[in-house]
Amino acid sequence: MSIQITNLKKSFGDKTAVDIPAFTFNSGDIIGLVGNNGAGKTTLFRLMLDLIKADEGQVTMRLTSDGGVIETNPAQSEDWKAATGAYIDEGFLIDFLTPEEYFRFVGKVNGLSETETDERVAAFATFMNGEVLGQKKLIRNLSAGNKQKVGIISALINHPQQLILDEPFNFLDPSSQNSLKHILRDYNAQSGATVIVSSHNLAHTIDISSRIALLENGRIIKDLPNHDGSARNELEEYFGC
Repeated sequence: MSIQITNLKKSFGDKTAVDIPAFTFNSGDIIGLVGNNGAGKTTLFRLMLDLIKADEGQVTMRLTSDGGVIETNPAQSEDWKAATGAYIDEGFLIDFLTPEEYFRFVGKVNGLSETETDERVAAFATFMNGEVLGQKKLIRNLSAGNKQKVGIISALINHPQQLILDEPFNFLDPSSQNSLKHILRDYNAQSGATVIVSSHNLAHTIDISSRIALLENGRIIKDLPNHDGSARNELEEYFGC
């Protein structure tokens, strides 16, 4: 799935949160969005997922289906939803369910049987590290890291063409962060999905991304290729690392 942004603007009062004249997320890329707090990363994701309305401009998604290529605007059509997986924050979770119940709910929404859902979730056993399933806990009673794992896994259950994750490395211990990096790279390589990740963790972002977009005050000020970590020096200079 490729995504085209055209003249996209969003303000909150006097604060410009997003102002992007043109940008394309190419199909099959792993794109890292980086920027300081308030740069506009989460607002951009919420605009792309039609969770908030743009003041101006649009997002256009080109997705593949059995009938070929479909162009859709998230604000005008829901065709893109079946091909999209996303996790922004724990507001996406239904926290009065157990993880098992929530995964099966997500699977059912995506037309999967309980058996199919359980098989897909089982593929993340290493990532869950025995701390998510079988705990007899509601999601609200899980640690922040395990809530994060539930959200990330739920975003992948439908094998999306487009995966959007906001700060996915937050709250995870080092082993789980490394496991997640392998998950994202392997999923992208095996499926050809477009993976878009925002993170304050510069090292992890550089490790997994084929392109990196640097946001400042709602604008993409740099679009950097990242072959074998080639964006590292420029980003470290910008952030003063």
